[in-house]
Amino acid sequence: VQLQASGGGLVQAGGSLRLACETSGRTDSDFIMGWFRQAPGKKREFVGAIRWRGGTTYVANSVEGRFTISRDNAKNTAYLQMNSLKPEDTAVYFCAAKWGEGVTMEPRYHYWGLGTLVTVSS
Repeated sequence: VQLQASGGGLVQAGGSLRLACETSGRTDSDFIMGWFRQAPGKKREFVGAIRWRGGTTYVANSVEGRFTISRDNAKNTAYLQMNSLKPEDTAVYFCAAKWGEGVTMEPRYHYWGLGTLVTVSS
């Protein structure tokens, strides 16, 4: 499984960005695409995830109401729509993939894409 994330950049506080993560692997069974982020000097943290089958989404409390996750089956691509961005959202954002349970658990994700930097200026 290969993952390719894109869409990062510089945005002012209150603005929006949409990240995309395309997978070249299979998305059958209980495939889950997750988003994580790592701010400077901090541990990587769960942002959200989507179950490919059915489209159930999960988001962290810290971004709930501002970030949403979706997928395009035809393009094998998941999206992280980020609205009302805050300076504290500045981080490198990663997409990751797994099968099975443990949606928020970083160690359960076996496949990772290269991160994309999101910088939110105040």
